[in-house]
Amino acid sequence: MINPLKAPGRALKRWLSKSTTAAPLTVIPRDQHNISRSQLSENALKVLYRLHKAGYQALLVGGGVRDTLLGLEPKDFDVATNATPEQVAKLFRNSRLIGRRFKLVHVVFGREVIEVATFRAPPQAEHSSKQASTGDQGMILRDNVYGNKDEDAMRRDFTVNALYYDIADFSVHAYAGGWQDLQHKRLRLIGEPEVRYREDPVRMLRAVRFAAKLGFSLEQETERPIQAMAPLLQQIPPARLFEEVLKLFLHGQALQTFEQLQHYGLFAELFPQTAASLLDDAFCQALVSNTFANTDARIQSGKSVTPYFFLASLLWPAVCQRMASYEEQGMPPQQALHKAADKVIAQQAKSTAIPKRLSIPMREIWELQLRLPKIRSRRCKELLGHPRFRAAYDFVLLREQSGEQLDGLGQWWTDFQAEHGPVVTNRPRDERNREDGRNDRPRRRPNRRRKPPRSS
Repeated sequence: MINPLKAPGRALKRWLSKSTTAAPLTVIPRDQHNISRSQLSENALKVLYRLHKAGYQALLVGGGVRDTLLGLEPKDFDVATNATPEQVAKLFRNSRLIGRRFKLVHVVFGREVIEVATFRAPPQAEHSSKQASTGDQGMILRDNVYGNKDEDAMRRDFTVNALYYDIADFSVHAYAGGWQDLQHKRLRLIGEPEVRYREDPVRMLRAVRFAAKLGFSLEQETERPIQAMAPLLQQIPPARLFEEVLKLFLHGQALQTFEQLQHYGLFAELFPQTAASLLDDAFCQALVSNTFANTDARIQSGKSVTPYFFLASLLWPAVCQRMASYEEQGMPPQQALHKAADKVIAQQAKSTAIPKRLSIPMREIWELQLRLPKIRSRRCKELLGHPRFRAAYDFVLLREQSGEQLDGLGQWWTDFQAEHGPVVTNRPRDERNREDGRNDRPRRRPNRRRKPPRSS
């Protein structure tokens, strides 16, 4: 067994460089599975048929196939092909090449993006570092060695993601026991778990997310190394971990995901300040649990969720602790809050990046927690029109729900709104109708006609 936190040594290098042996293949004919083309994205079918017509092999792969087989609605559809990224890009004018670590093609249809990846194969000794390379700890830094479908299946992470839907005969190709694992709701890594986690530590987060989202159990060997290998997440760039955080907590099973992250020691790698507060702070424990339970309830009822709200909730205990420390030093509350917010966000950014489009509204929610208690102020009615009032008001209710005594502040603002009527005209767009904190579409520049040149 490979020591989880030490350099991988010869065992890993042998695994990465050994010749490929195809994973066992099971072909499920059309009359034995439930996938119909009517369930699939029209744009994904366009990509598949154009590649097929051009003489390339092209199949739907991964989560889109898995979720459709489970009777779920896939969030997106990915295509795998034997065409190189450059060949794919030539076929689609509406495409763009992306990535250096994994070179991919995004085919863009308005707001839907179909991701097209070339079949990959395990690297061999003769491949250059420009094609494939790994770090000292075994993490894959570049993986652009192309192969065939059987080899590609070996590079997939979980068996239930090594599922391919072939439009040539509408069959499903399942590798490494993926079909049986799907039937038994079992999540199992392909290959040696310690090696696969070392290749990409984010797979530990994916294991927890898929288990919670799909209601699957983790196979024993897949589960066993996670707790010991959790610190390897520190190798992952904060920007990538931020994207993973959104996936973890915005699929409707945030509370269960959080509990599993805690169980495996992964949550402390994502939110170290919050994890420290959870150890001995009952209010923090209730606040975090209620945050995720409320997030799940909103998603399951079809309501929008703004990531800055649950991020503001997770980091609030750390902000309060630092703020109290600054106030003890004689700093005014407003100044203490601003300095505490700066420190907490800067510290969190070392683990998971927080874009300004989220950190700014987080700060506004926190700042309003100092203004909302001033109920005798003449400016109370003005606060109803503040862009973040609704989020700040909900935050007060969340604090009270979690056991904080605010002397009925939430009820006072509830009654005040009922008396003066809701004010929503100034609410920002991302608070009204976004789930990922960004605007629905990029802003269009106004069309400006060129002025005709002056006649001389």
